[in-house]
Amino acid sequence: MASILDEYEDSLSRSTVLQPGCPSVGIPHSGYVNAQLEKEEPIFTKQRIDFTPSERITSLVVSCNQLCMSLGKDTLLRIDLGKANEPNHMELGRKDDAKVHKMFLDPTGSHLLIALSSTEVLYVNRNGQKVRPLARWKGQLVESVGWNKALGTESSTGPILVGTAQGQIFEAELSASEGGLFGPAPDLYFRPLYVLNEEGAPAPVCSLEAERGPEGRGFVIAPTRQRLFQFVGRVAQGAEAQGFSGLFAAYAAHPPPFREFPSSLGYSELAFYTPKLRSAPRAFAWMMGDGVLYGSLDCGRPDSLLSEERVWEYPEGVGPGASPPLAIVLTQFHFLLLLADRVEAVCTLTGQVVRRDRFLEKFGPLKHMAKDPSTGHLWAHSERAVSRYHVQREARDVWRTYLDMNRFDLAKEYCRERPACLDTVLAREADFSSRQRRYLESARCYALTRSYFEEIALNFWEPRQEEALAEFLQRKLANLKPAERTQATLLTAWLTELYLSRLGALQGDPDALNLYRETRERFRSFLSSPRHKEWLFASRASIQELLASHGDTEHMVYFALIMQDYERGVAYHCQHEPYEEALAVLPRHRDPQLFYKFSPLLTRHIPRQLVDAWIEMGSRLDARQLIPALVTYSQGGEPQQVSQAIRYMEFCVNVLGETEQAIHNYLLSLYARGQPASLLAYLEQAGASPHRVHYDLKYALRLCAEHGAHRACVHVYKVLELYEEAVDLAQQVDVDLAKQSADLPEEDEELRKKLWLKIARHVVQEEEDVQTAMACLASCPLLKIADVLPFFPDFVPIDHFEEAICSALKAYNHHSRELQREMEEATASAQRIRGDLQELRGRYGTVEPQDKCATCDFPLLNRPFYLFLCGHMFHADRLLQAVRPGLPAYKQARLEELQRKLGAAPPPAKGSARAKEAEGGAAAGGPSREQLKADLDELVAAECVYCGELMIRSIDRPFIDPQRYEEEHLSWL
Repeated sequence: MASILDEYEDSLSRSTVLQPGCPSVGIPHSGYVNAQLEKEEPIFTKQRIDFTPSERITSLVVSCNQLCMSLGKDTLLRIDLGKANEPNHMELGRKDDAKVHKMFLDPTGSHLLIALSSTEVLYVNRNGQKVRPLARWKGQLVESVGWNKALGTESSTGPILVGTAQGQIFEAELSASEGGLFGPAPDLYFRPLYVLNEEGAPAPVCSLEAERGPEGRGFVIAPTRQRLFQFVGRVAQGAEAQGFSGLFAAYAAHPPPFREFPSSLGYSELAFYTPKLRSAPRAFAWMMGDGVLYGSLDCGRPDSLLSEERVWEYPEGVGPGASPPLAIVLTQFHFLLLLADRVEAVCTLTGQVVRRDRFLEKFGPLKHMAKDPSTGHLWAHSERAVSRYHVQREARDVWRTYLDMNRFDLAKEYCRERPACLDTVLAREADFSSRQRRYLESARCYALTRSYFEEIALNFWEPRQEEALAEFLQRKLANLKPAERTQATLLTAWLTELYLSRLGALQGDPDALNLYRETRERFRSFLSSPRHKEWLFASRASIQELLASHGDTEHMVYFALIMQDYERGVAYHCQHEPYEEALAVLPRHRDPQLFYKFSPLLTRHIPRQLVDAWIEMGSRLDARQLIPALVTYSQGGEPQQVSQAIRYMEFCVNVLGETEQAIHNYLLSLYARGQPASLLAYLEQAGASPHRVHYDLKYALRLCAEHGAHRACVHVYKVLELYEEAVDLAQQVDVDLAKQSADLPEEDEELRKKLWLKIARHVVQEEEDVQTAMACLASCPLLKIADVLPFFPDFVPIDHFEEAICSALKAYNHHSRELQREMEEATASAQRIRGDLQELRGRYGTVEPQDKCATCDFPLLNRPFYLFLCGHMFHADRLLQAVRPGLPAYKQARLEELQRKLGAAPPPAKGSARAKEAEGGAAAGGPSREQLKADLDELVAAECVYCGELMIRSIDRPFIDPQRYEEEHLSWL
């Protein structure tokens, strides 16, 4: 057999198309830019399948890319559209004359029901090759099936609804399991739920749709020939109670609500539009005798699922008395009616037929039409042919229909990504709003179009709609590009002029006070709008000129502050003397230069508030630049003036930690003039180290002297380490203060003694207080009674000095005994040292023949060597090499000199007479050889190189000489 379903090889010559689904709408060309529509492509494209059936097609269903057809009375053809070249034929195995009445395929494409005219039902699973009869269903002529979209799977249908020709609604469940001869049947249960009546008798259930809503609510729509029933209620939750029995039980005592129409086709059909598989349906279409009932589906409504209902009458020549429709399929914006010889597409928005597609008579009359919910493809078949419709971009031209209906929001929604069409919609909406005298709405729409600016402006200017014109100009301004500076300048100037003229006209009119306030708020909103900030800033000079020309000083200041021209705003307030308002501007901008510029003026009027603002600014202000303002302010000498200056200076010093000398000097001057009691406390807090104080010591000394602050002067003298001057001045104030000053030079006892003698002389000669003089003698251990006695007159009674003299004599006696004991200890120590030296002269060491040098590990006796008391032995030359690097530079030079002299000295003579002559000659010309060797030994062999301080000092030396590191590194490679 040729390829049954090969859409890619089908000739385009046999393809017909359904053009866009809505009638074209004429768009006027004046007043806005005309939108040139893109080249239109067909929305519905029909494609006849290259397939010649062996027998006539009696039924066709499709779902989830699975196509099933019944051929004749005993053949079932199944095709997986993803594998169209692998069709599957099955025999139903019927020997009687029963025909296929209807077929039903679930949304997963897994479960197929075949209803026979003999009131039998067959079941075929997608993965099975066996036709299985449903015994429980026997005796029922099935007209419709309501699939369970929420619980249906490939292995089970879940609870489903079944409608029969006798008006009964059953609940059933099918399972795909095949258990062999004695296995379970596919129909797990089949129980009645409800009977639909029409005109007092049961009526066939033509369609069934079951949906789940929020909060566990369920909806069932069941149409008969003339009625559309709705069942609404809660569905039982839980694994064992997922059926529909509870939903239908609520209507056992009273019938469900329904829509009824008088005419009848003898049948009806219900179609849903679902955007995506397993999502909630959005719209419905019910084909019945009076036409098509179309509306929206709202699962959130408590009482009814249907909303926005309207009946579209059948087109001319279609209906019960003419050519009745056989089937209906619903898409997003169209429903397609299947007639015996054609398909008619009707727009759901207008009810107009947009295309009639006729079929050839040679293939026989059309039988049925179905939609695949997973792909959106539409399938129609006659007895000898199968055709498929592709739906492409159905919503592309819907905006024109909504535009013609003046439903502008929906029109804009469906052309949002097409600027030309959107411009047309906006222009039409603007014109419509203008005709309705809704000028503000019209202005907002016009601002988004590309219509001519001059025409729009005149449209608002002629009826004197200044508010709408301002709205239009503002929105145009917000949409300008950065490069359009000239346009921005003109628009901002025009808007400013409009607002100022409006305010000027309303000002002074008591009846228009509220309108004046509203206009002022809108003007201020315009000036402060972030969207217009860039353009307002660029045009700030021209706007200020306009404000000045209208004399609107209030908005001049307001605009200056918005443009961050704070200097202009502060200057205006200062000029008109609302100083508090001027000060309120300064912290807002936090510009230090503005504080420096206006502080001299503000200090004279609001000093306390200004100092608060300075303190709030903290370290952002340079206190040195505020000193001129404080000096100008505090020249009057009023306590309040000085106190505010001191408050800020103390904040700078104590909180900010200022170290500038000018600030500390100025604070000293303020203390000296206004708060003398705080002067000494400040100096003491600053410390007594001359290197850590931040004020000028000489300036502080002069300042304290000028204002008679003697204690402060004493403190400054002490900081300057002028202790004699400090003591001299302190004696005039308080002797105790002088004593404190005299004890300060702790390391210079001679100076301390001198200072205490000054105090003693002052006490004796000036105050003539012997008791105090004796107290001074007790306070300073450096003073003796002999030092103080010359200050007393010659004829002073000795009674006052008796105790002091006795104490001095006792001290002299004790000191003499201490000196005698120390002399005896020194004599004994000298005798012990002499004994140790005598013992050392007799010490010796023994060298064995096998002893080796500790450095080179060669026999020790081969060359001159050194033996140390610690036991280490070194060859003389090896010891010299080990000691030299650790010696200071001057000792290394001395060592080289001794080696040179020792090499130049004559060898010792063997005869005693000649040795004496050689020693005599060496004594005459320089040191002898023995003396040179002794000096060399003192340098080299003073201590063991391994046990002495040399080894300790070399602990931080690297093991490898840095100069030889590279050579050593290469030797290891």
